[in-house]
Amino acid sequence: MAPPSKPDSKPLSLAESGTVNPHAQDVQDAAFIDSDFFDPRDLVQVRYEMLRRVRTEGQTIVDIATRFGVSRPTFYKAQADFEREGLAGLLPVKRGPHGPHKITDEVMAFIEAARAQEEGLDAQGLVERIAQHFGLAVHRRTVERALARSKKKRR
Repeated sequence: MAPPSKPDSKPLSLAESGTVNPHAQDVQDAAFIDSDFFDPRDLVQVRYEMLRRVRTEGQTIVDIATRFGVSRPTFYKAQADFEREGLAGLLPVKRGPHGPHKITDEVMAFIEAARAQEEGLDAQGLVERIAQHFGLAVHRRTVERALARSKKKRR
């Protein structure tokens, strides 16, 4: 009788690292079908192998894009990202803003200085001071979130 197999922990680790291939079912390359090494769920592995096939084996981009379940623009983006950043370029990047864009370090320093000068200054008062000093329209909640982040960092 064979020993019981260990549960597959790879999906969990891929999810934690944010590298799950959302289109794993579209990967039709022979190496990724029933392989213990190649895993169509591993986005970085799929992208790297796709690029390697074109670069070292001379396969066509159209053929590779079809077998790896991606569009040609997706292939070209992965290729450019890899050439620019190496393996790290194959990691997925969240879309949209990557942090506050109105509350810069300069604005945050102004907020902290204003709060140090005037105890009990609330978010709405800070919004008004920011508008006067920087000519910048920010929402009260934006200031509140910035204060909460600042408080977290100090801990």
